Amino acid sequence: MEKVRVAVIGAGIVGLSTAVCVAESIPNCSVTVIAEKFSPNTTSDLAAGVLSPHFSPETPIYRQRRWFEDTFAHVYSIAQSEDAPDVGVQFLSGWEFFEKPPKERMPFWSDITLAFRFMNESELKRFPGARFGWTYTTLQCESNRYLNWLEKRLMKAEGQLQEGKVMDLWELDGKYDIVVNCTGMGARALTGDMQIYPVRGQVHKVHAPWLKHFVRTDINNMYIYPGINSVTLGGTRQRDDWRLSIDPSDSKAILEKCCVYEPSLKLCRKLSEGVGLRPTRDVLRLEKEKLERDGRHMLVVHNYGHGPAGVGFHWGTAKEAAQLVKEVLPEVRHRPRYTASKL
Repeated sequence: MEKVRVAVIGAGIVGLSTAVCVAESIPNCSVTVIAEKFSPNTTSDLAAGVLSPHFSPETPIYRQRRWFEDTFAHVYSIAQSEDAPDVGVQFLSGWEFFEKPPKERMPFWSDITLAFRFMNESELKRFPGARFGWTYTTLQCESNRYLNWLEKRLMKAEGQLQEGKVMDLWELDGKYDIVVNCTGMGARALTGDMQIYPVRGQVHKVHAPWLKHFVRTDINNMYIYPGINSVTLGGTRQRDDWRLSIDPSDSKAILEKCCVYEPSLKLCRKLSEGVGLRPTRDVLRLEKEKLERDGRHMLVVHNYGHGPAGVGFHWGTAKEAAQLVKEVLPEVRHRPRYTASKL
């Protein structure tokens, strides 16, 4: 039996995890990841890598819960293994507080993370402007290490990495039987989906090894995420802003607002700055589609539009995307195979 040829477009955390799930869960399947950029040059590389849930009012709670629960269980198993340091996974505790209590006083993910509880008065007093908050322990994937580990895991499953830019999905017709679209912001041009938009995020990476706990708040979109090798300070959430250059005014504002909550950051040493465009959609696109052109059909699975929830939902949506690939397999096996040479 010939192998089913699957192309996954995109090599960020969503693309690589989807490719791994497909390669490991579907027998007799060959998976190729095609991307213009691989780590360390992806948007995912800029992320702090923290499994912090981001509530989307437009997406059913049960789907968000399943995605986060599956992702947490996956990363938790790594954290409990001897591979954790090499993969860049660790436990991380901290505080998240608000100027006004959110509508979700008890968040849907409270029993998935560890040691969740509401902040007490003495904790709230520590942070200026805090009126309500919670503390919990979650997990963190150091982006560069984790993406490299996903690449190695894919290759162990006989997957392949291929550098290149796909301008039109039909370029892959005849070369692959199923295409999985994990292109993030690239999906706007690739599919014509105008529901996806960028939310610009600018961050600092600093050396401040004395910080051991995260601090996150909706006040000025501030967050402090200690990692294994650096601390990520942020940030900005600028909708429909396509700028990829460092904005000096944002740099100044980020450091100033982080110092309000962690004054010791005035002593930190700056390592680098970066800008990424979060590929945001009111409801992330996770569905199968059959394209048709000139009597030909192309089977496509879409998995993009995670916005700030890319790390928090990545494995859960990858598992669901792999299931969608399984669902279209019968159609692949009952149709004639075209080859690129016949195009």
